[in-house]
Amino acid sequence: MNRISPLFFIALGIFGIINTELGVVGILPMVMEKYNVTAGLAGMLVSSFALIIALFGPWMTLLLSRLNRKTTLIGILIIFAASNLMSVFAPNFYMLMALRMIPAFFHPVYFSIAFVLATELSVKEEAAKASAKVFLGVSMGMVLGIPLTSYIANQFSLGTSFLFSALVNVVACVGIGVMVPTMSGKEKTSFGRQLAILRKPALWLNSGAACFIFAAMFSVYSYFAEYLGQRSDMSGKLISVMLVIFGISGVAGNWYAGKLLSHRMLKTVLLYPVALGICYLLLYYVEIPLILISGIIIVWGAVHTSGLIVSQIWLTSEASEAPEFANSLYVSFSNLGVTMGAAIGGWFISRLGVGEVVWSGLLFVVLSLLCIVVKIMYFGLNAKPNVKSMVTEED
Repeated sequence: MNRISPLFFIALGIFGIINTELGVVGILPMVMEKYNVTAGLAGMLVSSFALIIALFGPWMTLLLSRLNRKTTLIGILIIFAASNLMSVFAPNFYMLMALRMIPAFFHPVYFSIAFVLATELSVKEEAAKASAKVFLGVSMGMVLGIPLTSYIANQFSLGTSFLFSALVNVVACVGIGVMVPTMSGKEKTSFGRQLAILRKPALWLNSGAACFIFAAMFSVYSYFAEYLGQRSDMSGKLISVMLVIFGISGVAGNWYAGKLLSHRMLKTVLLYPVALGICYLLLYYVEIPLILISGIIIVWGAVHTSGLIVSQIWLTSEASEAPEFANSLYVSFSNLGVTMGAAIGGWFISRLGVGEVVWSGLLFVVLSLLCIVVKIMYFGLNAKPNVKSMVTEED
């Protein structure tokens, strides 16, 4: 039990960070109304955050890799808490966006350290289970943090939803300060060895696939609330319910995808873009009744969230010799995908209307599948998933 408690607070910190990044997805209509901005401009709250992570993630991780890990985690959570607190009082949209951009630089550093500590705080035989507990913070943040933020904003106010994120960061910060031991530094992989993995063409194809998978996911999901509000004429409270349904099915989907990857990696990776594309086509062509839309959202949620573990395992399977740097690349390319997806999705909305945003998702579905097929054709499937990366495998 003593080993679990520190991991809980590390995972809670990840939940708070993910919620800061993506919780705004569920409250974009409220942001648009308060600051009188368009859907495309409001979507930049997601894309600008992700773009910073994509551009600076691996290099910030390398730059801060020599600092004390516990102190770094605490410092990052303080930055996130302060950002959320000040967001409550942001006088205009551009100040709100600036307040969100500052903590984005430290987002991937927390992730890299969190997964390293997960293995160091457990015995070797339980490293995968420890990583699974920490990765749960990612899943919960992506699939439950968004509907929870939306619910709080609709029940109370937009500012209260920012306060919620700040509170989560503070609790995680205090918990890490009290429960996580200060560990002596261990010998770390040299910068040169970590950077050497960038010379592998197969890694770049896998990174491209991960990037396009996230773009396919978030070009549509970033406008979830706006899409259901206009396309299906749903109220804010009903949309919050749909987000919760989406999130619950997403947790189950991510867990099941991890099981499939451990036994049928190639088939699972190949079929994922196809399954996501089918969900978008169903979403586009089926409008009523509500029970049918709810069923589609359940399936969509399960498939959507599976992309988290599918893209991570696919990318890191080509870089087992430098897992920390590979994870930072995963964070970077996944957020580049979020940036691209949100931006292109916003462009589709501004030019064609919110109902046509699914076609931007289908565009990235095709691109991700192309990267996967080309990689398999030219390089095969030589690498095996890194045990420490198989974070959802918890038998």
